[in-house]
Amino acid sequence: MADTSQLISGVAERYASSLFDLAKEAGEIDSVTRELDAFEAMIAESTDLKRLVMSPVFSAEDQARAIGAIVDQGKIAGLAGNFLKVVAANRRLFALPGIIRSFRQLAAADRGEVAAEVTSAHSLDEAQQRELAAALRDVTGKTVSLNIHVDPSILGGLIVKVGSRQIDTSLRTKLSSLKLALKEVG
Repeated sequence: MADTSQLISGVAERYASSLFDLAKEAGEIDSVTRELDAFEAMIAESTDLKRLVMSPVFSAEDQARAIGAIVDQGKIAGLAGNFLKVVAANRRLFALPGIIRSFRQLAAADRGEVAAEVTSAHSLDEAQQRELAAALRDVTGKTVSLNIHVDPSILGGLIVKVGSRQIDTSLRTKLSSLKLALKEVG
């Protein structure tokens, strides 16, 4: 039986690739990126929208109608708005977080950048973001765009993922390692 995350990843990559091709052809990569970011922020702020996106309980018609209303009300226009409506009509809303992530990666690669997924315990100010981007630029040799997520459960530090490499300096991981080491000793 296939792994569900691989199925979602495959769906997300295909949809993101199609959207990217359309956006590039129309010269709208930056505007589509902004619109997807705005929609992703809406998902993060609303538990009802998050439930609509992730739950298989809603029918395709209900999802399409709701997304259509949200897109119109949120002023997500053009290619991004139409794309979200198609995703809803095709019952692929569950893959939307992966689609947005994959689209960002394609857009960054097109600009000659590499995207870094950063998880921190608290939001980073502008100076911290610039310093982190500069450090990652030194390591990768490319311009780095940061996608920052806040997760208080990591307690402190950062988790940085660039491509297939991940650096985990979170306090949660360090405490888990210490706990494991103490179990082996005692």
